[in-house]
Amino acid sequence: MREQCPRIVIAGMGGDSGKTLLSLGLLSSWRRNGLRVAPFKKGPDYIDAAWLSRFSGQTCRNLDTFLMGAEAVRTAFSVHARGFDAALVEGNRGVFDGLDARGLHSTAQLAELIDAPVLLILPVRKVTRTAASWVAGVQAMAPQLAIAGVVLNRVAGERHERVVRESIEGACGVPVLGALPVAGHGKLLADRHLGLVTPAEHRGGGNIEDELAALVESRVDCGAVLEAARQAPAMTVADHPAANVESGADGVRIGYFRDTAFTFYYPENLEALEQRGAELVPLSSLETRVLPDIDALYIGGGFPETHAAKIAGNGELFASLAAAVGQGLPVYAECGGLIYLSRRLRWQGREHDMAGILAVDVELGDRPAGHGYQVVTVDAGNPFFEVGTELTGHEFHYSRVVRHDGDVRSAFAVQRGTGAIDGRDGLTSGNVLATYLHLHARGGTAWAEGLVRAAQRFRRQCRREDKGNEQPED
Repeated sequence: MREQCPRIVIAGMGGDSGKTLLSLGLLSSWRRNGLRVAPFKKGPDYIDAAWLSRFSGQTCRNLDTFLMGAEAVRTAFSVHARGFDAALVEGNRGVFDGLDARGLHSTAQLAELIDAPVLLILPVRKVTRTAASWVAGVQAMAPQLAIAGVVLNRVAGERHERVVRESIEGACGVPVLGALPVAGHGKLLADRHLGLVTPAEHRGGGNIEDELAALVESRVDCGAVLEAARQAPAMTVADHPAANVESGADGVRIGYFRDTAFTFYYPENLEALEQRGAELVPLSSLETRVLPDIDALYIGGGFPETHAAKIAGNGELFASLAAAVGQGLPVYAECGGLIYLSRRLRWQGREHDMAGILAVDVELGDRPAGHGYQVVTVDAGNPFFEVGTELTGHEFHYSRVVRHDGDVRSAFAVQRGTGAIDGRDGLTSGNVLATYLHLHARGGTAWAEGLVRAAQRFRRQCRREDKGNEQPED
């Protein structure tokens, strides 16, 4: 079935061009005017997506053809954009930047895939007519892209804006729909390693949503941008997929850390567990003292390093987790979760004890130790994946394993990317697996099915042990 689905892609000429600032300002403005806008983030990303969720009041979904495949991306977009007044997709990096020199998996290819008009944001500090050559270059390289307009960023003043505007509109025939000043947005959104500070940790004063909305509304024709989104052609839409609850999965309880230290979870991953009958139990690495009755634990990524002292001070949870792992509790951990399960974390000259489940020490450096798409082959026994399975995901970590016991085991051979130790990843111990690989549930069913099956096995094991410990009645 084909339906009208107003949509627009925000694209830039590179990183730090202002895509997030513009996207958040538009979302907040439209929301204040009573519109329901579905937010999306192109590429593997947790932090920008969290901000897009906060400003729109809706769950942001990631779209990445490398992680998910083209058909899954198209379906995910149509499912989650359906019924909204508009959909906004924030691109990543430059408009043509992708996996290789051809720009595979780029923002431009995503816009073409979902047949969406593109709004370019150009940082024009210290340039005038040259900015028109950038737009003309985009037009020449991708004539099939519908460039709806341009927003200028880092404009020095009225004369600067006028010259750049006249150059682009005269040479390219593309309207300039706004101009953001060099000074004006300051440090509303603080950043650090890995990008922006997460919304969960943001400590800025005032109402940041209203401030960004006011800035963008004063300098961008938000109505014209919305009208451009409404000019997108009708597209084939899909219904929400029906839940696929596995027999016997009902009642399985899977805990997961959800606090300011651990926020990196794709919503589809949590939904995939629920669709298979699992009950999700949110826990805090900072406040929970004793693990509740759960059948598996999922520890996502985040910033355990910025919370290291408080995590290290929660020795009660370390002891509770160690006891549960000793009984066979399945634990699946990604990136920050790997750090949590390590023996020690070193960062900024300090050393902090971690849970000690894995016989490794981890250190954070000043630059990424692994960054980009990752592909691994499962080549050893583990609690969650069949040997021979190929897994496609991504990694972005400043940490690295600096010391480990010689017999530390791993289940993944890294085909693309960095991994944890000497071309290996997926560190294992008993029913524990920790990896720098981030997986997206729409990239395949192996992860969710494997975690639910492991939880079912543990639940059955506990029931058998309980029955074995029952005392016969007199």
